[in-house]
Amino acid sequence: MTTTDGPRPATAAPSRLAAHGVTLAYDHRVVAEELTIAIPDNSFTVIIGPNGCGKSTLLRALARLLRPAAGSVLLDGAAIASLPTRQVARTVGLLPQSPTAPDGITVAELVACGRHPHQGLLRRWSEADERATAEAMAATGVAALAERAVDELSGGQRQRVWAAMALAQETPLLLLDEPTTYLDIAHQVEFLDLCARLHEEQGRTLVAVLHDLNQAARYADHLIVLHEGEVAAAGPPGEVVTAELVTEVFGLPCVIIECPETGGPLIVPRARDRIGGSDRLPVGVRLPVGVQSSAV
Repeated sequence: MTTTDGPRPATAAPSRLAAHGVTLAYDHRVVAEELTIAIPDNSFTVIIGPNGCGKSTLLRALARLLRPAAGSVLLDGAAIASLPTRQVARTVGLLPQSPTAPDGITVAELVACGRHPHQGLLRRWSEADERATAEAMAATGVAALAERAVDELSGGQRQRVWAAMALAQETPLLLLDEPTTYLDIAHQVEFLDLCARLHEEQGRTLVAVLHDLNQAARYADHLIVLHEGEVAAAGPPGEVVTAELVTEVFGLPCVIIECPETGGPLIVPRARDRIGGSDRLPVGVRLPVGVQSSAV
């Protein structure tokens, strides 16, 4: 593919989690080929791209749920496939897409499941486990729901409970696969605000797959853009999100303006009656300072 001018994937930054020359496939159907990425330590990285480009597939490979057809995923410099399962589980947590809980399980019981990687034949429930689960429920605002059955909760509440379970695992790396799916806009913002707070206050490295470009630009400090199974760009949102890239990768003619809340890039789709027409604005209409306009 022909990529836009601009940032390209950086692999020299310090990174506990990385992929080198990774090819991802399902039943011999190649989804992505020769991907090389590095997740910057202590970053909130968001993977974006059009449907079918391999976003969730890449996340599954980073979580060791999918073995690459070629190349390798590295955790702390070692091939993740070669590491003991318990070691990986103590380092990388995963909030999967649309998780389901056993019928009747309570919030406290589900969150406690996050402590399983720290258990063993000779190690039983401890004060450290109790502290970790309590702190995770407090951080996600579900402590008051501890005795409630998970299947009785709203979608937003359930998502916070699953996040609490992942936090109780106490991993320095946390992967989230489309965590806002099926949530309304208020709960999407609430959940992403929670992720941002956990990242800022606890210094965890977060990696999320999101569909909403404006949410990705608002919350991430590092973006990875996939297109046609390749990395189209990677870097800070202010450098990566351009009208040219959005048009080429997503097929969305747009202008980029400064978000009045965050100062970051905000994507505004072009009006239908301007697509395919002149790129000149009507007389008397001016774009805000710093706006990028995409000609079609």
